[in-house]
Amino acid sequence: MIRTDRRYDTIMFDLDGTLLPMDMEEFTSGYFRFLTAKMAAFGYEPQFLIDSIWKGTYAMVKNDGTKTNEQVFWDCFASIYGEKAAADSVHFNDFYDNEFNDAVKFCGFNELAGKIVRALKDAGYTVVLATNPLFPSFAQRHRIRWAGVDAENFTYISSYENSHYCKPNPLYYTELLQKLSLDPGKCLMVGNDAEEDCAAEDAGIDVFLLTDCLINRKDKDISGYPRGGFEDLMKYLKLTV
Repeated sequence: MIRTDRRYDTIMFDLDGTLLPMDMEEFTSGYFRFLTAKMAAFGYEPQFLIDSIWKGTYAMVKNDGTKTNEQVFWDCFASIYGEKAAADSVHFNDFYDNEFNDAVKFCGFNELAGKIVRALKDAGYTVVLATNPLFPSFAQRHRIRWAGVDAENFTYISSYENSHYCKPNPLYYTELLQKLSLDPGKCLMVGNDAEEDCAAEDAGIDVFLLTDCLINRKDKDISGYPRGGFEDLMKYLKLTV
């Protein structure tokens, strides 16, 4: 591994659509099918459960920082299902630790993901998994494994337990900077979502857009961003793996 450019000391990676190639709609609909099939046995009507999970997700996205995303989600879920929500949390956790792994079939794979993360770690970079913290930590780690990446190469992995904000709120990135004592001017965010990942700019972080699974819902002008596939990222960082 040869590394010549030290403009950055920290590289932040998104997961879904970045390190782990996927079509978000296909993945979400697929994993919801698995979840609703499991939870139907515990009295959860499928469509109402999906709607309730989206309400909890929206609550996390709107989190004002006074609670963790985990607390916000379960508070919202309990407001819908009452005491049943807390009692059945063990079944949801069991799903994310087991049947959730079948959702790998809705994802792609790029062997360069794991190689690049490892090369950056070996070169002395701080490597952060800055994925939207909507899932529990063990679900994040499963998806990291699906991508062919060793979770131990990350200094920090964001999850709904350790985060108080979500993308595209710039405070999500500010919280990462503060927790890890990072200089934003020496950080690069690598992601595929023109809204969620480019929000890192508002926290003073440079952005590289990985375009293999690009999401640009609002047709943002991305002409000014460094962008491309993994090979282009390697060139941008002057990285050889």
